[in-house]
Amino acid sequence: MSTNGVGELRTGEFAVGDEHFELDGRPVRLLSGALHYFRVHEDQWDHRLAMLRAMGLNCVETYVPWNLHEPSPGTYRDVEAVGRFLDAAARAGLWAIVRPGPYICAEWENGGLPHWVTGPLGSRARTRDPEYLRLVDRWFETLMPQIVSREIHRGGPVIMVQVENEYGSYGSDATYLRHITDVLLDLGVEVPLFTSDGPEDHMLTGGSVPGVLATVNFGSGARASFETLRRHQPAGPLMCMEFWCGWFSHWGGKSVERTHEDAAATLREILDCGASVNLYMAHGGTSFAGWAGANRSGELHEGELLPDVTSYDYDAPIDEQGGPTPKFWAFREILAEYADGPLPELPPRPDRLAAPVETNLSSWAPLDEVLAELGGPETVSGTPPTFEDLDVDRGLVRYRFEVPGPRQPYPLSVGGLRDRAVVYVDGERAGVLTESSPVLDKPVAGPAVVELWVESLGRVNYGPLVGEPKGITAGVRHERQYLHGATAQGLRLDAFDAGLGALSLRSPEGATGLYTGTLEISGAGDAWLELPGWTRGFVWVNGFNLGRYWSVGPQRALSVPGPVLREGANEVWVLELEGAAVERGLRVR
Repeated sequence: MSTNGVGELRTGEFAVGDEHFELDGRPVRLLSGALHYFRVHEDQWDHRLAMLRAMGLNCVETYVPWNLHEPSPGTYRDVEAVGRFLDAAARAGLWAIVRPGPYICAEWENGGLPHWVTGPLGSRARTRDPEYLRLVDRWFETLMPQIVSREIHRGGPVIMVQVENEYGSYGSDATYLRHITDVLLDLGVEVPLFTSDGPEDHMLTGGSVPGVLATVNFGSGARASFETLRRHQPAGPLMCMEFWCGWFSHWGGKSVERTHEDAAATLREILDCGASVNLYMAHGGTSFAGWAGANRSGELHEGELLPDVTSYDYDAPIDEQGGPTPKFWAFREILAEYADGPLPELPPRPDRLAAPVETNLSSWAPLDEVLAELGGPETVSGTPPTFEDLDVDRGLVRYRFEVPGPRQPYPLSVGGLRDRAVVYVDGERAGVLTESSPVLDKPVAGPAVVELWVESLGRVNYGPLVGEPKGITAGVRHERQYLHGATAQGLRLDAFDAGLGALSLRSPEGATGLYTGTLEISGAGDAWLELPGWTRGFVWVNGFNLGRYWSVGPQRALSVPGPVLREGANEVWVLELEGAAVERGLRVR
């Protein structure tokens, strides 16, 4: 297959044959790698795609997150990025598999579904519900021209488009899946459609569409997985649409690793079965700007909330900042056997920061003043509104209640808390509450004013609880009595996109709030940012949100793409949400 040089994209008629994928009637094997355009700085797309080529891949696969591109109903943000990424894939000589959702999982906030969809619809999302389908249809009408115009028979790289995503892990609404299939066809998709599900009978029966190619996702056991697929689909090419060659990590957990020897052995097994493969992930990148999702523990994914870390390195063959790992070289050795000729050399690695830089952040504004300047409107209601009610996707909400008095001390508890609340009683910090620890350690007497600063740690991206609301979802009680009359105000992370407004900054007082300062850089390039002594919050460099930091680990540094930094002064903001930033220092290396 002559796709070994940049710009040598082979186009024609791509089809699903009885045994193989075919291009102009000739069998082809797809050697694909997942790379999410939204987790890589656009200036570095070409490098990452060249790394896929150098590893021996002929195709790239990407999701499209609906919530990133339609932040509010009918308001679209840079949908053209999808087209630009596909053009970059074509320049690299790679075919492209596109998975437009509307649900994508991907360890992404709410599985890619907008909060303004799942908030009012709840469990009606991802079903045949007419209102949900109306919203999906409108989104696809906006998105699909970016994809359809770049299909392979039109000279572009797109060879396949997915119908929904792992639907058999969620539901069984065949009418819904048929609708999504028909909408994609009506909007001009002419390349083959496909579904992907776990290699289990109930997942394949719940997620497949008659007449549409089914593929399977797994991390090991290739032969057994393909045998299961063959029971459901006797003919057609075999493909592992997600070969999980690594895995993701959660805050407060351990970094997940898989040896390159073990991953390479499974890749070999997949290829020995005569199958095509998509490495998930080939390059993971970073969940910038608080877009990381969350999972639920337990076999049925209904247990403890497990928020995903900012890094999406995924223990992938190409690491978070684009470098080759031992897994890269092991995979390259195997994939080279399937190339027409020598594989391309690795592209030059992007510049790295020339020398470490340390600084202290010298200015500060308390959190309540940040909320007053950048937050949404304050609301008063009988019961506390959810994040969805307040139109907060990523960020936090301050809830304020009054405890009547006089009355003796009683336990204060929060029902249905998602996810984490820092509590103040009459202005004094009283503790931190979570879903699993919803009662303050010290009883509260009345009268008193109670404030709860609640942060969303990421909406669930997989399982039956996708779309669950955030914030205080079942009220606040003093002893058995509900506290009514809730004052609430939200602060969205994207409120910082336009700057700090008229926020008044002063010398830090070592409390929660926004800290600012500058980094003097000489020799800008890719870097890591460390925050020793800080607890939990978000970091911006030159207005670019690097994502969440949290002292519980396992992630200890945030990736800073080189294009974000500049020579000379670089502005840094740190929004500390929980602890006292005693040191107020940070280090970039």
